[in-house]
Amino acid sequence: QLNQYHQYLKQRYAQLADKQQQRQKTLARLNASINNKDQQLKQLAQDRAHLEHLLQEVIEVTAGWQPQDNSQPFAKLRGKLPWPTKGAIVHSFGSSRSAGKMKWNGVMINASQGAEVTAIHRGQVVFADYLRGHGLLMIVDHGDNYMSLYAHNQALYKTTGDRVKAGEVIANVGNSGGLARAGLYFEIRFRGQPTNPAKWCRNNS
Repeated sequence: QLNQYHQYLKQRYAQLADKQQQRQKTLARLNASINNKDQQLKQLAQDRAHLEHLLQEVIEVTAGWQPQDNSQPFAKLRGKLPWPTKGAIVHSFGSSRSAGKMKWNGVMINASQGAEVTAIHRGQVVFADYLRGHGLLMIVDHGDNYMSLYAHNQALYKTTGDRVKAGEVIANVGNSGGLARAGLYFEIRFRGQPTNPAKWCRNNS
């Protein structure tokens, strides 16, 4: 009986040790998850800072530029502009991002790989290159301090300095810059500040 009791205790200690190991592994996974989320937040903040710095440089360079044509000014087209590509909005302007520690400054459109991206209004390309966290990015200046941004593209069809017409194809949808799946990140800015694209674009996306 004594041997049986010792055997029983041995099994119980083994079970306890096993449970402790499982708890330690669970804690390790949780800590790793927290660290990853902290790292992701830090990376997102850095990527956003790079974009803001770029936009500030662009604003300084293009200050006072106005399109020389007879088309309607951007400000008069509120609620009438087309969306740059077809697809459902999966992240809306101002919605929570990264566990509520950040907000979306634009919208993420769930679009097909290779789908056309068109300029929402006439303007001039002020940036067309790769930017960390945003992939292949194009920024179009529409005059009167309005700009539109198109990120995570598969390919860019315009270069810095090119003039574009409303509805002209400027890029293809992709997943460059770290997206898990294809989509277009789209922003509208006024005087460098993000504004809700849903208030500018027609409700037909």
